[in-house]
This record gives sequence, C-alpha cells and structure tokens, in this order.
Amino acid sequence: MPSTASVKRDWLANPRADILAGMVVALALIPEAIGFSIIAGVDPRVGLYASFSIAVIIAFVGGRPGMISAATAAVAVLVVPLVRDHGVEYLFAATILMGILQGIAGLLRLDLLMQYVSRSVITGFVNALAILIFMAQLPQLTGVGWETYALVLAGLAIIYLFPRLTRAVPSPLVAIVVLTSITIWFGIDVNTVGEMGELPKALPSFLIPDVPFTLDTLRIIFPYSLTMAAVGLLETMMTAQIVDDFTDTGSNKAREMRGQGIANFVTGFLGGMGGCAMIGQSVINVKSGGSTRLSTLTAGIFLLFLLLILGPLVAQIPMPSLVAVMIMVSIGTFSWRSIKDVRRHPWQSSVVMLSTVVIVVWTHNLAAGVVIGVVLSGLFFASKVRRMFTVTSDLSADGASRTYHVTGDIFFASSDRFAEAFDFKEVLDTVVIDVSSAHFWDITGIGTLDKAVLRFRREGTHVEIVGLNEGSASMVERFAIHDKPGADAQLGGH
Repeated sequence: MPSTASVKRDWLANPRADILAGMVVALALIPEAIGFSIIAGVDPRVGLYASFSIAVIIAFVGGRPGMISAATAAVAVLVVPLVRDHGVEYLFAATILMGILQGIAGLLRLDLLMQYVSRSVITGFVNALAILIFMAQLPQLTGVGWETYALVLAGLAIIYLFPRLTRAVPSPLVAIVVLTSITIWFGIDVNTVGEMGELPKALPSFLIPDVPFTLDTLRIIFPYSLTMAAVGLLETMMTAQIVDDFTDTGSNKAREMRGQGIANFVTGFLGGMGGCAMIGQSVINVKSGGSTRLSTLTAGIFLLFLLLILGPLVAQIPMPSLVAVMIMVSIGTFSWRSIKDVRRHPWQSSVVMLSTVVIVVWTHNLAAGVVIGVVLSGLFFASKVRRMFTVTSDLSADGASRTYHVTGDIFFASSDRFAEAFDFKEVLDTVVIDVSSAHFWDITGIGTLDKAVLRFRREGTHVEIVGLNEGSASMVERFAIHDKPGADAQLGGH
C-alpha cells in the first residue's frame, strides 16, 4: 500500500504542470500513432487504441514516473510480415504474448543487464534517435508549398521565444493552438492530422483474438512476440535511463519491465498493437514540465478525449505545427556536447558512440545499434585490460631459481601473453610464479596456468605458485588440474 508521501511525490508534486504537459503529449501522440499504424499495415485505430491503453496503464504500474509509453515505430516495423501474412488478429495475439514475456523478464530482473551498457552507447542511442525523429518529419517537408515552411518556422519561433514571456503554459501547446487557429481562420491549405487517417469514434472494446488456439499459432507468433518484447524492453530501459538523467532522479526498472508487460498484455485484448517507452514523447513531457505519473495518465486520457469528443477539431490541426514540435524534440534530444567530446574522449569511446549512431540510422533498428555498441565496448575493455597485464622476472644469485612476478588480470584475452611470458627451455631447479598482484578471472586463465605448470614439470623444473588471493585460490581449487592426480594425462587428453 503506497504511503501518502509517495502518492503525493508520484502523482501530485506539480498537478498543473503535469496536466498541461500531458495535453501537449496527447496532441503529439495522434499523428505518431497513426503513422506507426500505417507502418505496421493496420487500421489507425490499432495504433491510437494502443497509445491510449499503454499510456493509461503504465501510469499506474510503470517504474519511471513522467515517462511516456505508447505505440512505437520500433515495434511497428517488426510486425509488418506478421500482419501481411496472417492478419491483424495474430498481431493482437502476439501483443498479448509479448506482454507475458516482458512480465517474465521483469521477474527475472533482466533490467540488471543495463549495467553493461556504457555511457558511449547511450549517447549514441540518443543521438541516433534524435536523427531518426528529424528524418521522420521529412515526408511532411517535401513536395509542399511555402506555407508549410512558414508555419514550421513560426511554430519553432513560438516554442523557443514564448518561454521568455511566461512558462505558465508549455510553449509547444501554445504553438499548436496558435497555428491551428491561424490555418482555420485564414483557410491555409496545408496537411492536417485528419489527412493522416480516420480517427476512431468509439471506445476500444474487450476482445479475444480470433486465432486458433493451437501450437501452430504459437509457432507463428512466438518469434514475433519474443522480438517485440526484447526491442520494447531495450528501448524502454534506455529511455528510462535518459529520463533519469534529464530529471536527475532514479527509477525502478524492474517494476517498469513488469509494467510494460501488463500494459501490452491488456492492450492486446483491447485491439491494440504492442508498444514501449517513447524517448521523443518523454522529452516533450519533461521539457513541458511533466514529471509525475499524472502527466502520463493525462496524456492517455486526453488522447481519448481528443479522439472521441474533439475529433473534428483535432482533424484540422496542421501537421506543420506538430512537425515544429518534433523538430524541437529532435534538437533537444541530440547530445550536442558529444560532438566536442569526439576529439576529447578516448578514441575507443568515440568509435562506440559513432558506430551506434551509424548502425541505428542505417538500419532503423535500435536494438541492432545498441548490441553493436555493447559488443564494441566489451572488446575495447578487454583489450584495455589485456594491455595492463605485465610479467617480469628475476634470477636468483646461484642461477638455480627464477621468480616470475605477474601483475594484472588473467582471463581469456590475456592468457596468451601469460603463457608466452615463460621461458620453458631455461635450465632451472625451481620456478616461482608470484601472482600476489594478479587475479584469475575465468577457466581460460586457470587452464593456461595448468599448461605452464605442467610444461615446466616436463622439463624437470619444480614449480611454486605464491600469492594467490582468495578469489583466485577458489578458482584454482575448483578448476585447476595441475595439483590433482593424473594431471599430465588429463591435459594431454585435450
């Protein structure tokens, strides 16, 4: 049971700003949800119902107050073959299964995997998303009259200059209202929201997907559901991290995972497509003053209000006003400081950031870019640790004993250098391997130690290992064979 203090913090910290910010988000959600429906090859109502459902549910069960979740392009592009080959009912079934898989992921605490995503990958992800948001506006800016450009410029002027007069009302909302009034009053011929697709006129209703409940159906939808769940959670976790940074507050990412699962599970029964957190809408919300669950709930409720009650008026909103808002989002999302940091940061960090940007923009696949960035980060880290590994040695005064001093981490990336550091042909009575400044991390490192010890023994040299720390000693006790009976035969077997 939440305490009064937590309810006030999560819902009522700044009601006025949250409600106004939610209204702005709702207006910006309409064209995006319609556009994502078109991408997926389904009726606009599928995307709009999903945006309403996910936003309202996640307001209660999500783990990141102030973050906006709805139908997204990242999920829409994944379901195109499913809808084309099997129909929209299979999309609803896949969305329900997607929710179940995300709930399981939350229970398994897969959110902890986010700690392996470096800052360079997050920066690349943010920059790529900003570029994609801007590119998504280009269809509205090509092959159109000068009136469109004039309205976009006017919208940007209002968005950036109005806050100098007052911040009582979000400037994006002012821009939408002013430009809509101007286009209606003067009859300016520009693209409108109504031209994007037919708006729904009724509440979503509960339905059970009309698909056969067989293993064949499961085989069809499971790969799609698994991919949708993974991409949705990845984008959600990244967006939550970005909102955390924007607001300098924390979030409960395990709860957010479970919340995404609940939202998508229910949305499938309401005739909606799968969705996840939206970085662009979340930035609009935060920059418009939204910070609590109330802003997310307002966005969902106001979206439905706009569709059902103000549908005819909403249909007249000029697309240039929404393009101006999204350009503001693109500019605000891009990390401009990262351009300077390319020359200041280590080149490995810059390569990771730029690779993430290029892969995401090139493939329009956020997951692919993040995976490439994480892999590159891991490789560069392993290479860096490998270079920090050193081995020195000194010979005893009588020439009968040599001590090797090992410093650094011994694992799969440094095991070759560890093995190459020893001179097995040197005639000695005793070899001492001093690892007091080293640590064995994996079985590859332990295996290399086995090979070194046994090779010295075959040359008739007595080997002593000194300075094992507690962790390394435990690894040696569990996995090493050089100190166990039949060691030569076991190693020779490989």
